[in-house]
Amino acid sequence: MEEDDESTKALPEWVKLEYSHMITLTAPNSHVHFTSLSSSSIPPLEKHLASHASSSNAHAHTEPILTFLANEGIPKERVCLLDPRAEKVLSPEDGDAFDVFLYGGILGDDPPRDRTGELRKLGFEGRHLLEKQMTTDTAVGVTKIAVEDKGELFPSVVLAQSDASPT
Repeated sequence: MEEDDESTKALPEWVKLEYSHMITLTAPNSHVHFTSLSSSSIPPLEKHLASHASSSNAHAHTEPILTFLANEGIPKERVCLLDPRAEKVLSPEDGDAFDVFLYGGILGDDPPRDRTGELRKLGFEGRHLLEKQMTTDTAVGVTKIAVEDKGELFPSVVLAQSDASPT
């Protein structure tokens, strides 16, 4: 969960831009769910996302990820955590093995604080996106290349997506 801006109690503008970029990078039949949001951040985020053609595929929730998954009837075994510390690289076959791709804390601080560790300890199976640290919206685009477009991840693919990211 990104922290709300202290002065406005809303998501910072850069987060809204990153979230809107995420929905433009996903396939038309994919959905993006933002979980663990504060109730005060949801109305302005929904208003911001409404201006995008893919906004009907974006959903904002206050509940944490485990509650969301339980409410949707999605077993943890069908969730892939994008984790820089995972042993396996994301592959095209993972599109069949998983229904949900979970992002959180991919772009950390320098030095890294391992914010993905909070999700890792919940027991999700993990995959990494090669060695390059990237923004979450870039990670969404790279995941789409691997699991929906069935492309292999090579450093040049990850670099091209990183260079294309507006954030």
